Amino acid sequence: MNYSKSNSVKQAAWMSLLVFAAACTSTGNKNVKQVEDKLNDYTKGTYGYDVTFFETRNIETIELTDDEAQASILLIPDYQGRVMTSSSNGKEGKSYGWINYDLIASGEINPQFNPVGGEERFWLGPEGGPHSIYFAQGDEQVFENWLVPPVLDTERFEVKEQESQSVVFTKDTRLTNASGTEFQVGISRKVSLLSRSDLSSLLGLDVPEGYFEVVAYQSENTITNHGENPWIKKDGLLSIWLLSMFNPSPTTTVFIPYNQDVDGTIVNDEYFGKVPSDRLIAENGTVFFKIDGKYRSKIGIPPGRAKELCGSYDSEQNILTLLWCSLPDEPKVYVNSNWGEQDDPYAGDVINSYNDGPVEDGSIMGPFYEIETSSPAAALQPGESLTHTQRIVHIQGEKEELAKIVNNLFHLNLYTIESKFSN
Repeated sequence: MNYSKSNSVKQAAWMSLLVFAAACTSTGNKNVKQVEDKLNDYTKGTYGYDVTFFETRNIETIELTDDEAQASILLIPDYQGRVMTSSSNGKEGKSYGWINYDLIASGEINPQFNPVGGEERFWLGPEGGPHSIYFAQGDEQVFENWLVPPVLDTERFEVKEQESQSVVFTKDTRLTNASGTEFQVGISRKVSLLSRSDLSSLLGLDVPEGYFEVVAYQSENTITNHGENPWIKKDGLLSIWLLSMFNPSPTTTVFIPYNQDVDGTIVNDEYFGKVPSDRLIAENGTVFFKIDGKYRSKIGIPPGRAKELCGSYDSEQNILTLLWCSLPDEPKVYVNSNWGEQDDPYAGDVINSYNDGPVEDGSIMGPFYEIETSSPAAALQPGESLTHTQRIVHIQGEKEELAKIVNNLFHLNLYTIESKFSN
């Protein structure tokens, strides 16, 4: 080949590549600018910002909206039909769910766990112990071996039905627990936006218009035994586990009523080491838990002590969050999610709350806080199902009016909640 001709071809090729690269860079910069311009239409922390955030990343979302009440919830099928966030005042309203923007924007997928956030996600228990579905059979139950099943982390839930105020997601899966038991599981999850009249009938909660901004929704979560064998205690049982991630603040307190007329533990505070007394108080039928995103800690309320309704209150922003969950009519056992050896795999909790904070190396996932609820252990014959229902309500308004709601629902003084950890 003639060298000078070959060199000319090479130069032409390089010039073409440079022009192409410049064009790509220009297009890329233009796309980045378009994304930034769209996001700049809203303040970070608003519902509109979060809707736009997912839109600009081509992540499919479903919105359920009450235009008259300006209430909205945002769901994502690819994230197991979870409620990512909600608003009580349209696009300009506060976004109530915690979202891991950096992780989602990176596009990275971690084979172990992807904490994208969301104010209500569907999981299954137990997390630890001899019947765990997060550890393989024979593995030591330490963080390095912990693995969230893909069906609860990276797999899409299919949209089976969708109406203006509700959507139904479904998924079929197979899971094997640390005892070697295989489960064939059918999952159905129906999420519905609730009106103020719904709140009145379902919770006995009167929320007059003009005093409050309100958003409320309900999820009905069902698992079905699709296998040929019954699910029995000695082989391990599953439970429905709903986890709600919200934004913490120095002025937020979780409060959980408990039954006083039963014996035994009031609150389990041994998950990550005993919780200091300046962060956890149990008295006169209520557990108070300090939420600031600065001290990693978790608590649980056992069966017998648990009641259907609990909540949190941010006294600076005047946000009252209520969480209701269905409880069985008669005593049932709950799976134990503690890692490692267990005295009783069915000594689990009904309601949990988690306050995020730095781990040993100083890093932190959030910060965020969680309120979690679980169903009883699902001892199901082939074809049988178990359903666990949860309702979440965010109410923002004048403190004096919020105090009336807290008194009516819990017979608690809102100012008592506000002052528990103020010193």
